[in-house]
Amino acid sequence: MRPFCRIPAIVLFGSLLCGFALQAKPETCSLECVLEKMDEAASNFRSAQADFVWDQYQKVVDEHDTQKGTVYYRRVGKEIEMMAEIKEPDAKFVLYKDGKIQIYQPKIEQVIVYPTTGNQSEIESYLVLGFGGSGQDLKKSFEVSYLGEEIVGGIATAKLELIPKSEKFRNNVSKILLWIDLSRGISLQQQFFLLQGDNRLAQYSSVQMKAKIGNDVFQLKTTKKTQFVSPRG
Repeated sequence: MRPFCRIPAIVLFGSLLCGFALQAKPETCSLECVLEKMDEAASNFRSAQADFVWDQYQKVVDEHDTQKGTVYYRRVGKEIEMMAEIKEPDAKFVLYKDGKIQIYQPKIEQVIVYPTTGNQSEIESYLVLGFGGSGQDLKKSFEVSYLGEEIVGGIATAKLELIPKSEKFRNNVSKILLWIDLSRGISLQQQFFLLQGDNRLAQYSSVQMKAKIGNDVFQLKTTKKTQFVSPRG
């Protein structure tokens, strides 16, 4: 499995969810229409959880690495908190809270801590991609292009292409494809493309909007043996 520190930690989750009201035909919607739907969804966002499947493709070995689990989000004041609980193939937890990303691997009793000092706004723009973040905020961080409408899992979606405006992020992520549920204004599917030819496809299901999520969900259940380390480089 590819080490988390080899690519931006933010690419591993990213932000994010779907709805499942079946629609026979996609709704006609322009780019501005899609962004307005995202604005409305963001204004009403408080919390959510969903199951996910992340398919990471590594070009150098021509292999797919699939991870499954559950992701949780909540807004606390003006801040967004996120916990991704990876259940398969190995237990792993990715927590974004208090301006830092922490990746906990219980199997080796280690937490890798990624401070976001100086980059917090940019990182949060990735965390809330299509979910929790507004359409107007999306335009601040990305060049957004409208690629038309597609049916994904029986749901009418608008397909968007995002090119990061930040040169730092463009050095790692060349573009992102985002499928926005036209009925709910939130992301159904995402695909991140890295410069070296790798990509990650994220799909979400069993979504619960305004879910009741306890404070303990956004805490790492470490032990006395757990070591906290910073990434190299």
